[in-house]
Amino acid sequence: MTLQTTTPARVRLDLILGREIALLDLREEGPFAADHPLFAANLPLSRLELEAWDRIPRRDVRIVLYDAGEGLAATAAERLEALGYADVTELAGGLEGWRRAGYELFQDVNSASKAFGELVEARRHTPSTPAPEAKRLIESEPNLVVLDARRFEEYQTMSIPRGVSVPGAELVLRARELAPNPATTIIVNCAGRTRSIIGAQSLINAGLPNPVLALRNGAIGWTLAGQRLEHGRGERFPEVAPEREAEARAAARRVAYRAGVRRLDRPSLEALVQDTSRTLYRFDVRTPEEYAAGHLPGFQSAPGGQLVQETDVFAPVRGARIVLADERGVRADMSASWLAQMGWEVYVLEGGFEAGLIVGPWRPRHPQPPEAQTISPVELAAELDRNAATLIDLAPSPAHRRGHIPGAWFAVRSRLANALGVLPGGRPFVLTSPDGELARFAAADLEALSGRPPRVLAGGTDAWKTAGLPIETGLPHAASADDDVYRRPYEGTDNSKAAMQAYLDWEFGLVEQLERDGTHGFYVI
Repeated sequence: MTLQTTTPARVRLDLILGREIALLDLREEGPFAADHPLFAANLPLSRLELEAWDRIPRRDVRIVLYDAGEGLAATAAERLEALGYADVTELAGGLEGWRRAGYELFQDVNSASKAFGELVEARRHTPSTPAPEAKRLIESEPNLVVLDARRFEEYQTMSIPRGVSVPGAELVLRARELAPNPATTIIVNCAGRTRSIIGAQSLINAGLPNPVLALRNGAIGWTLAGQRLEHGRGERFPEVAPEREAEARAAARRVAYRAGVRRLDRPSLEALVQDTSRTLYRFDVRTPEEYAAGHLPGFQSAPGGQLVQETDVFAPVRGARIVLADERGVRADMSASWLAQMGWEVYVLEGGFEAGLIVGPWRPRHPQPPEAQTISPVELAAELDRNAATLIDLAPSPAHRRGHIPGAWFAVRSRLANALGVLPGGRPFVLTSPDGELARFAAADLEALSGRPPRVLAGGTDAWKTAGLPIETGLPHAASADDDVYRRPYEGTDNSKAAMQAYLDWEFGLVEQLERDGTHGFYVI
């Protein structure tokens, strides 16, 4: 197919005017984190079929693709056309074209959300406390609570002393229960800066009477101050008394009103669903456990704190409409208040949870993978024992490191051509991935490159583990660079202090970079 191009100036104009556009970076997450336009969304070519339908729900929305000269756009356009997308073009000159046009390039991931968090702090002067002072308060002040605004899994990895897991959207709902005495000081923390700032400012916006402080620079600041983090904690937020929930609900609604959030009932929502001229995202911002217990049809699980933090992941189509659902109201109102300030047309669904709910966790939508020759875990184990197959694992590199089939070669699907120059030859190829789905999509790619149809491990590495077969860890055999997943300086406990400080220095400069970029349309109430 002949792929038309779109100029950087046209993309920038669409962003300024609020027109719907999905600007997609086709590289792996590591290269994407090095430099990209503010509102670009990372949708790697290697995972395109698995993610496109959920992340870009309207098939005739304008999609602009780019890479950094790797030649990924043409293949991506063909795959998107096969998936039903009708308006796909390539950014003229790719990433370098954007740079040559004199437009800003941002680093890291979730850059728009992080830049917005910095703008909130700059405009509202969100109170914060440095790590040494926070440590002193934690050790000496009994009338204090520490609320960790990250996902529970992140909190378990590392936390500051006395921390309780209260993911971002839960803060306004739960804080009155955790700190019923108005004199109790509340410290809100995350790993870096954004969720601390947004979390603390959420409580302030909602009129909580308590002294509220963000932990300045989060767990990074705590570590750079030479202070000890804790690991494996399990304290989670409690249930909320009815009278405190009513207070939180009223406060959150006032905040949403100030931010310009609009409200819908189920019939009105159906009118938006029927409007095929606009992209519509529907997100359930409750906890994953609540979602699995019963959710509305068509709504994706997106816990509110993470939705605000990772808007580019959940909603890559800038200019789309967003509807949030939460039968208690508080989490939807607070999440919507932030999304509205970030320039989204956002609505809160009122009611609707009375009947017709679907039970079960959220499962991504994607087309049926192509048919492929398969091999069972037991059969593969026998072939590997006699060195009769070369196994290629397409799992994300962190998952591969945590546990893979012994002898498997790590590779990135979009780099299989280069991987063939590294992989041992002369043996039949077998592909695997965590559940086998990605491996089935990649089988045709490998056959076209090698001239030999590979087999796919039935059920993927998950089936191998279920069969009780051995697993090894690490990355002993790499046929591709392991930059498919960006190593975040604020996650984990073994990052270098230089990387942590560099990350903070980058965040400190985001407000000035927003001003130079000029496309954001953010405001702060």
